[in-house]
Amino acid sequence: MNKQLFMRIVHRLSTEVEYFQPTEDAVDRSSLSPLQKCTAAIRQLAYGGGADMVDEYVRLGETTAHQCLHNFTAGIIHLFGDEYLRSPTPEDLERLLHIGEYRGFPGMVGSIDCMHWEWKNCPTAWKGMYSRGTGKPTIVLEAVASYDLWI
Repeated sequence: MNKQLFMRIVHRLSTEVEYFQPTEDAVDRSSLSPLQKCTAAIRQLAYGGGADMVDEYVRLGETTAHQCLHNFTAGIIHLFGDEYLRSPTPEDLERLLHIGEYRGFPGMVGSIDCMHWEWKNCPTAWKGMYSRGTGKPTIVLEAVASYDLWI
């Protein structure tokens, strides 16, 4: 994720979601900054580790890291869900069908793409089921994508 996008997300969360707004405790010490809270949540999502792994990097406890992750995901869905996490409208589908027909695939909305993603934290008991020729466990990710990656 580039810095500009990250800072845009932090700014929106800190101005519109109460949990991410800076506060002070009873002795006038500042609480965790929105930057720390967002960093903790994104590190958990990006690396697939537990809440305790962000303690050393961001300097916050396991319970707080859980709260950061929960509030971050709820805030992202609230702020950006209507724009990015929605089903295609009839107009969107019509546009995609028209593009598919123009490219020689009538009735096609998008194409399926798959990739093997290495599963770093795969439980030891499951490694044999999820390993291929490389010997490393992977998960197959499947996605439907339009030519311009809109869906």
